[in-house]
Amino acid sequence: MMVSEQIKKIIEAALAEDIGTGDITTTAIVDRKLSGKAQAIAKDDFVVAGIEIFQDVFVFLDEHAQFSLPVCDGETVKSGDIIAEVSGSLFYILQAERVALNILQRMCGIATLTGKYVSAVRGTTAKILDTRKTMPGLRLLDKMAVSIGGGFNHRMGLYDGVLIKDNHIAAAGSITAAVQAQRRSLPHNVKIEVETKNLQEVKDALSCGVDIIMLDNMTTTEMKKAVELVCGRALVEASGNVSLSNIAAIAATGVDLISIGELTHSVRAADISLNIT
Repeated sequence: MMVSEQIKKIIEAALAEDIGTGDITTTAIVDRKLSGKAQAIAKDDFVVAGIEIFQDVFVFLDEHAQFSLPVCDGETVKSGDIIAEVSGSLFYILQAERVALNILQRMCGIATLTGKYVSAVRGTTAKILDTRKTMPGLRLLDKMAVSIGGGFNHRMGLYDGVLIKDNHIAAAGSITAAVQAQRRSLPHNVKIEVETKNLQEVKDALSCGVDIIMLDNMTTTEMKKAVELVCGRALVEASGNVSLSNIAAIAATGVDLISIGELTHSVRAADISLNIT
């Protein structure tokens, strides 16, 4: 499925959820033939993400809608800046408003927070990754926003990457057994990542020749020892309880990757208003 088709389905579902059997307020008040114009205005400072998807929501209802987009994804705007202008059927502008804003505000919030984490590790070799802790149904958009903010995407789902976690290890009986079982069912070119909780598990994962070793909720002291132990034989990923206050210290341990659930699971949406002009 093409990405554009996935986005279309997300927009379609969101509008159906909101409009349902019909917008009883707008239908009663606004003539369908009435034209209008609206401006999306930033009410705080943030990184723009999802501006074209914002546009797509209006076009989904009104294919003749016209736009002025003075900013692009990845640009930083200040409070008071005009982000977009839309003109067309006022009836459809009002119906699309909430869904368009919900998507844009969330994506901008994710990109903005990601950018803060990326800035915090600048000068190190660590890359900032997202997780699967996304809003159900919106994972594609959440991960797009992380990329726009300068971060990198971990696996999209359970289908496109191997991550052997603690419960998999418990079910298999050991890291070695889990990795061996995984290898029996995988093409040789698919990378295997294993979650570890202590240095002994790091050693076990290393002995299996895995590609990525995740250090789950380890202290920075333990992380540094793990990086020294791995010594370039696998990529090392830090995960668990990562925050802006400790990200620099984590990056300084020498880990290659840092995955952060906060980027998407509880992000603060950017403040944007849509005003009819």
